[in-house]
Amino acid sequence: MSRLPTLEEIRAVPKVLLHDHLDGGLRPSTIVDLARDCGHTLPTTDVDGLASWFREVSDSGSLERYLETFTHTVGVMQSREALERVAAECAQDLADDGVVYAEVRYAPELHTSSGLSLDEVVQAVLEGFRVGSAGPDGRPRIRVGTLLTAMRHQARSMEIAELAVRYRDVGVVGFDIAGAEAGYPPTRHLDAFEYLQRENAHFTIHAGEAFGLPSIWQAIQWCGADRLGHGVRIIDDVAVSGDGEAKLGRLAAYVRDKRIPLEMCPASNVQTGAAASIAEHPIGLLRRLHFRVTVNTDNRLMSDTSVSREFASLVDAFGYDWDDLQWFTVNAMKSAFIPFDERLALINDVIKPGFAQMARRG
Repeated sequence: MSRLPTLEEIRAVPKVLLHDHLDGGLRPSTIVDLARDCGHTLPTTDVDGLASWFREVSDSGSLERYLETFTHTVGVMQSREALERVAAECAQDLADDGVVYAEVRYAPELHTSSGLSLDEVVQAVLEGFRVGSAGPDGRPRIRVGTLLTAMRHQARSMEIAELAVRYRDVGVVGFDIAGAEAGYPPTRHLDAFEYLQRENAHFTIHAGEAFGLPSIWQAIQWCGADRLGHGVRIIDDVAVSGDGEAKLGRLAAYVRDKRIPLEMCPASNVQTGAAASIAEHPIGLLRRLHFRVTVNTDNRLMSDTSVSREFASLVDAFGYDWDDLQWFTVNAMKSAFIPFDERLALINDVIKPGFAQMARRG
């Protein structure tokens, strides 16, 4: 039996990230710096203590409690300078982890309390990613596309959808809605999704994380989502018999047949109670059944994670080898919101050669 990939080896291969929140990936030291500059009060100004606080609160098992942590990250991201710094450091941190392509999402409407306009927020984040993506020689180390997120409990989704279309040729690759699912179905934002479809724009929808199959069904069949943010509860439509044979319900079969990508975030799902543990996460069964599964971080700060750590935890839980990790990575690249020829070039010229080289070394 071949040796399984180690964390250090996983860090060295090219990776793709589709579901990562900008306001969920700040460096604790940056939060302390920015809070001091803007007068925001934190639970503690000790960097290590703050990192622990985010992790402990996020481990509550409640999505609502998990979302409370964003009070402190969003609270310090209210100026152009802060947004540029956070975006630049995000790109640097992802590149350091071996990510070659990432789609990072954020809600512009959450960053206007100090007077920034929605356009100024988007421009600041794009500039930060431009600066942070460059290596010492000035050449990009990573490509970052942004997703503009509307909050599902607010009524600004059309405004954010129009913003996404306005900036789609300069770095914004798609649209998303996020926030607590219960009581806020995606169909409340149907006008925004219909507008995006008319504009030939891409969008994903947070669905099937804390809420069940109806959320997934509405996201796909009513709203026309290209991808599902999390989608972990699709497992509720899969019945497994005592001998391990799986029978798919009509919705699960549709998701698999249509190759609708699932933006799964294992560590985050355990924290919010969507899965009992990594070993019990539905990703194991869904991978075996060949759903279009991708592996993501969700919120790197809250989960104290990275794409490499997410992969390493799956290796430990399911015994995945290099072929499995490449399969997840190619799935993600196939599902990205950039043109087909650009996706294909990254798969054939970067991802597959990188994995082949590591497999030979192993």
